[in-house]
Amino acid sequence: MRIDRNRNLFLALVIGSLAALVMCAAVKAQAATEIIPSVGMTRSVDTDEAKSDVGLALRGTFVPSVLDVELKGQYRKQERFNGALTEKMWPVTASLWLTPLRVLYAGGGVGWYHTTLDYSAPSTLPDETHQKFGVHAGAGVRVPVASSVAFDLNGRYVWLEDQETASIPQKFNPDFWDMSLGLAFRFGGGHDKESQ
Repeated sequence: MRIDRNRNLFLALVIGSLAALVMCAAVKAQAATEIIPSVGMTRSVDTDEAKSDVGLALRGTFVPSVLDVELKGQYRKQERFNGALTEKMWPVTASLWLTPLRVLYAGGGVGWYHTTLDYSAPSTLPDETHQKFGVHAGAGVRVPVASSVAFDLNGRYVWLEDQETASIPQKFNPDFWDMSLGLAFRFGGGHDKESQ
């Protein structure tokens, strides 16, 4: 178990470091960079109930008209097993988006998922916290509304390892769909295809 924690921490540090290096390179090259606050909806694969989430992303052009890189943090909360368990998750993800058309993008990435499982009273089970590594794939649409502002609609599917709990059932599938709408504010890099 300690090896798993160390592996997850190592992977999170590697992901964060690579994303930070790429973002710094994009800013230094005076490529367009965007900050994207967002709100969204998530739905776990084992339920029909959707829950809200909030996020903040930093997206930069890595190869103009070809590839963007994104670092995103979110917060999501969901009840499971009829309210007996509350799952709180703080994902930090790094994504590569193919952008041959600036208004459409698609790709995927990896993430570190800090998850807390809170058991409802009168349960005597202690709360649990886990860090997991996951992958995602998705796509999005950008709709310009001004020279440096665009609506950003993004959807992704996240794959995670089965989550173990101290209650019955002892495992559940934590995979989920995520759809978010954000407002992208571009700075640096001058003009790109959509503003020409």
